[in-house]
Amino acid sequence: MTTVLIADDDLAGRGMYRRVLEYEGCSVLDVSTGEQALEILEQRRVDLLLTDVMMPGMDGLELLERARNLYPEIRAIIMTGYKTDEAVIRAFRNKACDFLNKPFHVDELLEAVHSALSRDPNCQIDVISEKPDWIELRIPCDLSAVEPIQKFLSELQGNLPKETREAIGSVFRELLNNAIEHGGKLDITKKVEVKYIRLKHAIMYSIKDPGEGFDLNQIKHAAVANPDDEPFRHMQVRMEKGLRPGGFGIMLASQTIDELIYNQKHNELIFVKYISDKNGCQPPAEDKVD
Repeated sequence: MTTVLIADDDLAGRGMYRRVLEYEGCSVLDVSTGEQALEILEQRRVDLLLTDVMMPGMDGLELLERARNLYPEIRAIIMTGYKTDEAVIRAFRNKACDFLNKPFHVDELLEAVHSALSRDPNCQIDVISEKPDWIELRIPCDLSAVEPIQKFLSELQGNLPKETREAIGSVFRELLNNAIEHGGKLDITKKVEVKYIRLKHAIMYSIKDPGEGFDLNQIKHAAVANPDDEPFRHMQVRMEKGLRPGGFGIMLASQTIDELIYNQKHNELIFVKYISDKNGCQPPAEDKVD
């Protein structure tokens, strides 16, 4: 049976989370402070830590850091009603599986819990830079790493419209999947390098895989290569090759973001999404990346 430890000083919220998770078949322990949660962790192992950030005494982020020292493989979900970039980065640095913004729906909680429990706790992501405007990561070529990274970077874009964040996230997710699957050949000993750079009027991503690159004319497994009269031809090719469903990265990028460029080998790319200011104005020409 899955054991979940909840740390939250909100009695009503804690009780609701407990009832929902017990209904799902979990064994649940719940406390109101980080100190109480740490006492439990010093005595026993749990499968998942669900903790609020703002609590009296030890906050949830310090609790996660200390829990990680006790159990390097522990899975954790962070909850907060007062999200900051610093909190998001600290949570990710300590390998939180998800970040829930209060108030959230029961379905969001269950989705986060199921996703966290399905993750490989040994997937090691190296954080090279953790400035909110310059995030740099080295990611093992493991597809299970993609979703938590995409969610983490999306949290740093919280001031953008939801549709913009979702558009950027879908492109990033598919292009990173491609880099891991085709460039890294799903070899977890190899790394993909990712940079997220936030400019005044744009968001820029860089993805570099360890592969030999590709020829745009030879990628029959990608939707962008489909003949006009066979719009789903690449799906059959992917099935024959034993590849996951997908192959829409380049096509999605061409329809969603503003600029996409590859290096000569085609094993590194940069894509850019320009952002309007509060008055709906478009970015000035000098801010654009040629």
